[in-house]
Amino acid sequence: MREVILDTETTGLNPANHRIVEIGCVELENFVRTGRTFQTYVNPERPMTEDAFAVHSLDDKFLGDKPLFAAVARDFVDFIGDAPVIAHNAGFDMGFVDAELARAGLPPLKPTKVIDTVALARKKFPGAPASLDALCRRFGIDASERTLHGALLDASLLAEVYLELVGGRQPTFGLAPQATQAAADAAAPSHQWPPRPHAASQAELAAHTAFVATLTKPIWRR
Repeated sequence: MREVILDTETTGLNPANHRIVEIGCVELENFVRTGRTFQTYVNPERPMTEDAFAVHSLDDKFLGDKPLFAAVARDFVDFIGDAPVIAHNAGFDMGFVDAELARAGLPPLKPTKVIDTVALARKKFPGAPASLDALCRRFGIDASERTLHGALLDASLLAEVYLELVGGRQPTFGLAPQATQAAADAAAPSHQWPPRPHAASQAELAAHTAFVATLTKPIWRR
């Protein structure tokens, strides 16, 4: 089973008027890193914001001679293929990727599944911090090089976090199927029945009493 860990760095928070400046991807095969990666810087064709620069330190001068997204889009799409995409706060990354593909005249990504590790972490550890740094600390993953955000570095760290979240670190011991199911279960939306808005009616109580009378020694009458 092939999966791709994805991370992006951008000029801001809104894909409608901000752009990608770096893409980083890490390939997994049966919950093992293959060593294949994809990384590129991108000329955003717009000035960098101060807030974004404070996050990743990529400035206009550095990005000025980098390729436009349209020039690297095909290689990026080919690397992803139809593999499931794993990202931290996946809606953010996928929103920017699809906006850039649209600008380049290309269709949006169509992975078989998008897995958000923020959602995985919040289901596994309710109420606990779910940032990438917090999850690295929880799992004892060395993130000392992460003084600034970088797409490939963050994707690499996220790969380790993802494997911890789904229990897939020992696929040779037969854990890969369980890890696959764990990821699917955690990513699937849970269904919660709404609370009953009123007490049982007299007719319902009478029907219940009549039903209980047909049972042989019901335990709640002992």
